[in-house]
Amino acid sequence: MLSVRPSHHLSPGPYPRLVAAGFRQQSAYRLAALAGLVANTTFGFLKVALLLATVEAAGGELRGYDVGTMSAYVWLSQGLLGSVNLYGRSEMAERIRTGDVVVDFLRPLDVHAAAVATEVGRGLFALLPRGVPSVLVGAVVVGMTMPTTPGPYLLGAVSVLLGITVSAATAYLVAATGFWLVETRGVALLYMVVAGFLAGLYVPIGIFPAPLFWLATATPFPAMLMYPVDVLSGRVDGLASVGLVAAQVGWLLVVGALGQLMTRRGRRRLEVQGG
Repeated sequence: MLSVRPSHHLSPGPYPRLVAAGFRQQSAYRLAALAGLVANTTFGFLKVALLLATVEAAGGELRGYDVGTMSAYVWLSQGLLGSVNLYGRSEMAERIRTGDVVVDFLRPLDVHAAAVATEVGRGLFALLPRGVPSVLVGAVVVGMTMPTTPGPYLLGAVSVLLGITVSAATAYLVAATGFWLVETRGVALLYMVVAGFLAGLYVPIGIFPAPLFWLATATPFPAMLMYPVDVLSGRVDGLASVGLVAAQVGWLLVVGALGQLMTRRGRRRLEVQGG
């Protein structure tokens, strides 16, 4: 059992630089980003074919979605797929498993905030080679209904940033279970199945049956993907869109507090293999 001294320097100074570092680090994997773009657009075409056929079978409108708004949902959600962490995998999980996290605790940084900031930087980079191009492909080839005023795009940019941050902070919770479990691949697999479904990755949560819809909104997962898509596409506007962004802030505070708590408790149980 190894005990280490806590480090809780939460001044904002180094964390924006960690976001930039994560951005630069991810930019080294350009071929992987290109492969991700191909996968995004390929599955986007499959998804849009299925969902547009469903809308047409429903008479041209399904729970408020017509062909244009459903296409916007498909391509925006595909565009965000590379940036929001719905897989539960993270570098921190491996550092906890191998014991390398002990080095992180010795640094003059808050381990939790540093890990989330780096993950956010990686997610922001993915918007450039994967997110924006896949949305443009969808807009040109299939077409979609998008807002004609700048408001939804400005608020949508904030919502996208919050969605990426909430996903990074929630994925950190998966990694933090490693303080107790050491091996977190099973937890990450369960997280991937639940997160993708409740975040609205496969179908919009607005077409869920009522009990499942309320179950989804009681979790942070729609705040990662569905809320940014609704705000950007203009499907939800005015005060309702501000409410979605406020909900994202609320979830960020909740998962952030849980991350701090699990980090402090986990540090006390930290075991380093061979140590």
